[in-house]
Amino acid sequence: MGASLDGRPRAGAGTGTPPLRAQLTGHGDARVRHHHGRPVMRLLLVSDLHYTLPQLDWVVEQATEFDIVVIAGDHLDIASPVPLPAQITVILEYLRRLQAAGTVVVSSGNHDLTGPDDHGEQAALWLDEARTAGIPTDGDSLGVGDTLITVCPWWDGPVGREAVAAQLAVDGARRPERWIWVYHWPPTGSPTCWTGDRHYGDDDLVGWIDAHRPDLVLTGHVHQPPFKRSGSWADRIGPTWVFNPGRQIGPIPAHIDLDLAAGEAMWWSMLGREFVRLDADRAPDRTVV
Repeated sequence: MGASLDGRPRAGAGTGTPPLRAQLTGHGDARVRHHHGRPVMRLLLVSDLHYTLPQLDWVVEQATEFDIVVIAGDHLDIASPVPLPAQITVILEYLRRLQAAGTVVVSSGNHDLTGPDDHGEQAALWLDEARTAGIPTDGDSLGVGDTLITVCPWWDGPVGREAVAAQLAVDGARRPERWIWVYHWPPTGSPTCWTGDRHYGDDDLVGWIDAHRPDLVLTGHVHQPPFKRSGSWADRIGPTWVFNPGRQIGPIPAHIDLDLAAGEAMWWSMLGREFVRLDADRAPDRTVV
């Protein structure tokens, strides 16, 4: 497999260790996928790829380095000249390639909504096909060893909001040692939602973090924060770390390498890289303009 971009061996390189595989098991109304093999050690977070195919190619190429790849929403691009049905076909093929490489987890973003659900609220209906293919997505939870990953949809109304609240309550009652959320929009007031002019975040997520105190919240949606003074790719809210890799041009997406075994996170972009220890009391001071 070779070495990763930072010179470290690829996860599982030379060990003969098979990739993680998520399998659906019955759990009442809550869709839970379990893997009973090795624990999550290393996770790649990207978001807001917006049908940028070279960046998707890069994610596929890097997937075998990680135990889990998380794409935190906005797979599609509503401003693209490519029709949405064609975009969906291509993105689903990329998700299948990622699934073949290991385990991929995907949530929806606001660009991914394609029509009304049974309650008349807009939803990423096309992600049902990803779920059918065995990929954890909106409303699912993935249990891997001592880690539970809760995948929240982009909700569009009161029914969707209450569904997310219920999903978090159910998973909170059975949380293992480590609990990770995938939620497209960062919380209001966090530097991970700072645009350079204002905080552009989700008020409801603030309350849910306060109520449940997950270990990690993996977000996106607001493209600018890591590249702006007073913004950041990482934030600490009480015991909870919030991450947003941001969005950049070029063939390699801005991304975060979460090494849970080492207890550290690394942000990579065209500006270079930044590092934070997960046992730190707070996120690092920002110097990027």
